[in-house]
Amino acid sequence: SMFALISLHCFLYGCNLFMWKSTRINQNFIFDFAPNTALTHRDAFLMSASIMCTVVAALVINLFLRNAGASYANAVPGGLIVLSAGLLLCPFNVFYRSTRYCFMRIMRNIMFSPFYKVLMADFFMADQLTSQIPLLRHMEFAACYFMAGSFRANPYETCTTSQQYKHLAYVISFLPYYWRAMQCLRRYIEEHDINQLANAGKYVSAMVAAAVRFKYNVTPTPFWMWMVLISSSGATVYQLYWDFVKDWGFFTPKSKNLWLRDDLILKNKFTYYISMMLNLVLRLAWAQSVMKIRINKNETRLLDFSLASLEIIRRGHWNFYRLENEHLNNVGKFRAVKTVPLPFRELETD
Repeated sequence: SMFALISLHCFLYGCNLFMWKSTRINQNFIFDFAPNTALTHRDAFLMSASIMCTVVAALVINLFLRNAGASYANAVPGGLIVLSAGLLLCPFNVFYRSTRYCFMRIMRNIMFSPFYKVLMADFFMADQLTSQIPLLRHMEFAACYFMAGSFRANPYETCTTSQQYKHLAYVISFLPYYWRAMQCLRRYIEEHDINQLANAGKYVSAMVAAAVRFKYNVTPTPFWMWMVLISSSGATVYQLYWDFVKDWGFFTPKSKNLWLRDDLILKNKFTYYISMMLNLVLRLAWAQSVMKIRINKNETRLLDFSLASLEIIRRGHWNFYRLENEHLNNVGKFRAVKTVPLPFRELETD
């Protein structure tokens, strides 16, 4: 599931790149990427397909080895992780080296927030991480599983039952929100924009809601259920307001387009209304945490994976409208000028 979530995110980023190109949104200029080395939608789709093909191949090899009774069969996923890490860190100019190094540089800037100046790509990637918390927890489990040597005896619950693991999972659930809040505080210190403090408050509310849900999982009492409903509902309203009003620029007063903004790139306004409803529904996925659904362990894992996938789909959907608003209105104030050059030359060369 860890690699599947990465592959899904790459696929949706490819969809974003395709839509931005089709609507002439110059994402390379906005993100300050070099046009000659920046990923295209074809590259993103190729990366997504390559990841899934490799994972399926590793899965088949693992199953054959287990059927043959090989004691090292469960080391295959660990080998896949080592191969992926080696490919990411490979110093040779192969497999999109400029993109890999740019990704690692952005991740460094995020993890050491607020000590680095916040750029558009840094903030955008940090927002992607807030939708990949299940992935981070899967990475934690994989590290525990293989570093502890658990794969030799194959006790799946070795890591998940320990208190240290549960506390670390709690911290990991906080990290993306913490990093994003620190970025907002850094921008507030530099720009004295009160909106940055309000944006940081959104991530703090998400951390509080996550903490209450974690407590409810440990102590499922009616009191904590009501606390989950209150904290998560408040955080969701906060997030929806920020999505629609600040990030997408909708609900502009006296706009000629009802509930939207004056400038729109897509011709069919009905698409925007559907997108708003979809974002609203997917933002409410946390509600399943208070529903005591009677399912077995494997079904629970499948449900968790499905919800994680839906959040990534929501994020990919959010990405398009966020960059559309950035292209039209420079809402993030990362550029000195509002005008964005249209990528006519890039379209012609493609």
